[in-house]
Parts: sequence; C-alpha cells; structure tokens
Amino acid sequence: MATEVLPDPPSLRTGRRERALAQMEAHDLDILVLGRQANIRYVTGAPQLWIAGTRPFGPMCVVVRATGAIYLNSTDDEGVPDEIGRDHLYGLAWNPMTLVEVLKHIDGAATARRVGTDAITPTFAALLPEAFPRAELVDGEPAMRTARRVKTADEIAAMGPALRVADRGLAAALAELRPGVSERTLAGAALEAMAAGGVSTPATQDVAWVTSREHPWRRCHGDVRAGDLVALAVGALADGYVAEVARTFQVGDPANGAARQLFGRSEALCDKMIAACRPGAPTVGLLAAYEAVGEPLPPIPVAHGLGLGFDPPVVSETLSAAGEFDRLEAGMVLAVSGYVWQEGIGGVFRRDTVHITDGGAEVLTGDPS
Repeated sequence: MATEVLPDPPSLRTGRRERALAQMEAHDLDILVLGRQANIRYVTGAPQLWIAGTRPFGPMCVVVRATGAIYLNSTDDEGVPDEIGRDHLYGLAWNPMTLVEVLKHIDGAATARRVGTDAITPTFAALLPEAFPRAELVDGEPAMRTARRVKTADEIAAMGPALRVADRGLAAALAELRPGVSERTLAGAALEAMAAGGVSTPATQDVAWVTSREHPWRRCHGDVRAGDLVALAVGALADGYVAEVARTFQVGDPANGAARQLFGRSEALCDKMIAACRPGAPTVGLLAAYEAVGEPLPPIPVAHGLGLGFDPPVVSETLSAAGEFDRLEAGMVLAVSGYVWQEGIGGVFRRDTVHITDGGAEVLTGDPS
C-alpha cells in the first residue's frame, strides 16, 4: 500500500498562519526565521521529518510579514502546500554561506528592520546580519509561543488521531497487565497497538513502571507482582500533534481498603485540577489543587501545554517559586498530571489531555478502566 505525504488541510494551516502573522505584527517583526520543526509546520502546514534528539538551529523557513510569503528549505515539493511555490523552496547546504546567499534574495531582506529567530547559534548570529543588513536580530520565539498557545477549532479536531491512538495503546498495555509480566512487555503491547493504528512515533519515553512502596518518586525494577500499583502512560505523535494519557492500576486481587483510599485521593486531586482548568484562571490554581486536598507537589510539572509538540504554559512549583505564572485561556490544551503516594502501597499517577473551553474543561482522553 502506497502512502502519499500530504500537507495539512487548508483550513488548518491557514488558521495557524493567520495567528503567526498577527503575532509578527504584534511583536513588530518584519521577517521571522524559523529552525524549530514544530514552528515550521505551524506556519507552512508541510509535514516535517521526525528524528530522535535535538537539531542545531538553521534557517529552515522564512516568513515575510508584509506579503505573507513563506520560503521553505526542502529538496522537493512532496507534502508542500500549493501556496508555497517551487520558486520559494531552497535546498539543503552544508556551507552556511550558501543559505545566507539564499536569504539575501528574499523579498524584503534588504530593508527589514526587525528580524526574529526562534533559536540561534553563534555561527548564524554572526552570519544573519549579512542577509539582513539593516535589521535588528531579536528573539522571535515569544511570537510563536503566543500564536501556538491557543488552538483553533481545526487544531482541536486534528488532535483526534493522536488521542485515539494513545487511548488504544494504554488499553492494549492494560490487557497484558498481570503478575509476572515485565514492564518491557507492557510497553511493547502499547507501542504495537499504536503502530497498528498508524502511529510509530511515541511522544513519551516511559510507558509502564511499578510505583515504589518505599519512596514517593522512585520506581521499582523487575517483573510485576500481585498487589503492585503499575502506572501506564502513553503519548502519541500523530499528524504533528501530541496527546497524552496515563492511568494506574493495581495488579491481581481487587484493591484492598488502603489502596481504594489511595485511588480515592487521586480522584479527589484530579477533580480539583480539572475544576481549576477554566478561562481566566491563574495557572497556579493547578498547584493549589494539591494543597487543597492535602497532597505534596510532585517534582515534575503538574501540567504542560500540548499541540505541535509541547506548548506553553508549563506549570510547576519551581517556575511558580521563581515568579513565573500565567493565566489559562479558552482554546488551550493541557496535559494535566496528578500523583498521590502512600508508604507501603505505592503511587497513583494519572494524566489527561484537557481542552479548556469557554464553559470550562473538556477531558479529551478516554478511560480504559
């Protein structure tokens, strides 16, 4: 079966592009030079090659505010939208000066006053002024973050495949959960189900682990035993968008009284956190949910934005203590994480993908239990 690489649907890429151009105007950016793959897909709608690890910055995409023109680094036009003509494509080059020569000939490069980049390296910090001789180089990432933080209706719909695949992956791992099974087998079951659903790229590294009965933040190693509390966490990257879901289950016999009480604490915490997801509410309300139910804050973010990768905001005790907090807006999508622990029993970890609407929170992930 042949698979054709297609650009994102017109309404999806147009809606995103309009937001990016609006933020370029708000941040007074004449030209935006992008190197981060999520930002490039956001403005172009062209699927990007996924690789493990990080990439060094390079001028892979250029957006001109005055005309809305987009220039894209691509060796061919497969998956490139029609509105980005072949004359606006430029090829790969090992020599950075070759790329600088390309940038020099972009309409408006010679007269641009402010040029933003979403990242930079010392090499391109020295070379880009040659391409934009009259421009001040500034940080363009805030403009892209602002554009991406609130999702369009088309983006919410585009997250559907990732949500469905993540739910299926978790359900497949749950079906294999029993005494004697290994964490690796559980992870394999989840990844196999995701691949069968058309997604071979997980969005998160860990899938299954036995929670420790001796320490709140440690994991046990070895095969699953009866009575263990096992966390299953699945993230899927489909069509560029990320969805995450996590649940914890007790293995073997039905949960005893102490374990049921722990699961009850988890439900109370997650209910408080979901209730805190409303437009205009401060992000610190998600931290306050832990305090409200008497649970200690975990050493990980309790929420982070989802979209084409990870988007703002990131909500954690560390950022809050540093005075960094935000307000939630309708249209945001968050991965909301709750964790409770009891010595001698283990921990209960839960994560949901939550869409903040005008009327409050809409939980997008299913419940395989």
